[in-house]
Amino acid sequence: MQAFLRILFAVGLVLTGAAAHAQDYPNKSITLIVPFGAGSATDIVSRVVAQQLGIALKQTIVVENRPGANGALAALYVARAAPDGYTLFMSTNSPHSAAPFLMRNVAYDVAKDFTAITRMGSYTLMLVTHPSVPANNVKELIAHAKANPGKLSYASGNTSGVVAGATLAHWAKIDLLHVPYKSAPPALQDLLAGRVSMAFNDFTTSLPHVQAKTLRPLAVTRIQRSSLFPELPTMDEAGVTGFDMDSWAGIFAPANTPPTIVARLNSELRTIIDSAEVKSRLRSAGFEAFSSSPKEMDDFMRVQLAKWGKMIKDAGIQPE
Repeated sequence: MQAFLRILFAVGLVLTGAAAHAQDYPNKSITLIVPFGAGSATDIVSRVVAQQLGIALKQTIVVENRPGANGALAALYVARAAPDGYTLFMSTNSPHSAAPFLMRNVAYDVAKDFTAITRMGSYTLMLVTHPSVPANNVKELIAHAKANPGKLSYASGNTSGVVAGATLAHWAKIDLLHVPYKSAPPALQDLLAGRVSMAFNDFTTSLPHVQAKTLRPLAVTRIQRSSLFPELPTMDEAGVTGFDMDSWAGIFAPANTPPTIVARLNSELRTIIDSAEVKSRLRSAGFEAFSSSPKEMDDFMRVQLAKWGKMIKDAGIQPE
């Protein structure tokens, strides 16, 4: 009986300590891990939110870029971090939906190793080509690729670029060379220089170059046209039937992060993400911002995991 009481007492101390820890959270700086490099769309979105979150929590939010392996390196780092609310993860479909199917050995479990906090929103991707490619629409691009097998290449700086390019090649039965990069900015630089022919890239980094006519836009990847560029057709409208790629972002913490900390972060982040100011800033950067409950984020992530697994299989991509 005494042994049992000692166990109860010890458990009580642990719970009391956890509650006290959560109650004075945060009392030091918080690190927001970003799975792509500086200047990427995810980096830009992260810094907008981090600035506002730091004001709300009255603490410094350090944005730390950890690019590589389609976001898997950053995901593994967060999965192994202490579940104390001081390491957060601005994840996307790359580490959370696609990497488990693109890589043979992913050393984390997206369903078990993370605690969902909130959805951030969705990126809009567009197919852009270097102006030297003689194609003004997707149909002409496919025809040119068929007439010149193996001579066109596509860059990718994330899994959206990988899967979108492979899906187009598989659907159209064309031979495209895939050139992978660690992040979107270096992929974009090589595209602008004409070292690669095309890319499926986000509005955030592509739009200024489209407006400057240094890149040619052909289509968007989501099933509906974007309000940011309503004259640009969808891949589905352009003839690639059923092409629908929703590239998403969400904020996570390591598994077993105390519920009180998750609730605090969710509350602060939802106020930030859904504010007119932040929505406007992110919209101008080509990002559609909207928040969610932790459960909604977790449920959405599981649906997307299945969806991306099917897209990758249908595109004939073999894990590496």
